[in-house]
Amino acid sequence: MPIFVCKRILIYVAALLVALSILAPLLWLFLMSVSSAKDLTQIPLHWLPQHWDFSRYQLLLSLAPDSPGQLFLHAMFNSLITATGATLVSLLLAIPAAYSFSRYSGHEGWLMACLGMYMVPPVAFILPLYFILQQLGLLNTHWGLMLVYCSLILPFLTWMIKNQFDAMPYDIEQAAQLDGLSTYQVLLKITLPLAKPALGAASLFGWLLAWDEFFYALLFTNNINAKTLPIAIADFMAGRATDDGLIAATGILASIIPLIIAIALQKTLVGGLTEGASKG
Repeated sequence: MPIFVCKRILIYVAALLVALSILAPLLWLFLMSVSSAKDLTQIPLHWLPQHWDFSRYQLLLSLAPDSPGQLFLHAMFNSLITATGATLVSLLLAIPAAYSFSRYSGHEGWLMACLGMYMVPPVAFILPLYFILQQLGLLNTHWGLMLVYCSLILPFLTWMIKNQFDAMPYDIEQAAQLDGLSTYQVLLKITLPLAKPALGAASLFGWLLAWDEFFYALLFTNNINAKTLPIAIADFMAGRATDDGLIAATGILASIIPLIIAIALQKTLVGGLTEGASKG
């Protein structure tokens, strides 16, 4: 058998194993969500439910008062608002910061400060952030969480985007400046269009950081006005009689929005990752 055929077979086998390692937990989570409590606790365990039960999804998608769906849907909306808002604000600040760090020397100290801020344990910022939000009246609000999440996302996006700007040829920008374009015009008309794949990948990773964040949301929210999805899922697990199927259903529904965004940005994400890998 030719060597290139063996290599191709190994690549497909490796890809299949990676896909199985990702899809198998999701498949089991779905089976849990449609299994009865008896099926989930029966020994020996049944891999397929004897009676398929989709009532938990109906319960989570209902806005009936004091129902799990009321908490779940409000929390999903809160997570979507805070994650998207924090990512957009961080992106608007990270682009000019990354461009200045990439194109102008002498700012290495500030760049190291951004990295150091990102590496500090989140628990160190609890009291300062709490007092700031309290003084501004932003506790248990979307704006308060956006402000906190920006402190997490902004250094991350700045470093990712700076690396992409570093890999871009500077000759194109110099030619544009000779044609009369200002620095901001070069950034908007030349640099950003070329860096579009990397911006999409960085934005997606930043958004996922905010979407999955648990620690700050637990401390700075206390009701459905701003409580995010990770906190709502933890609330479902806090009762004495925990419905494992309900928690599994929340996991399935919570993964839908990130999945839709990832599929919509698939070409941009793959392009950004492969371009960053090839420019290293």
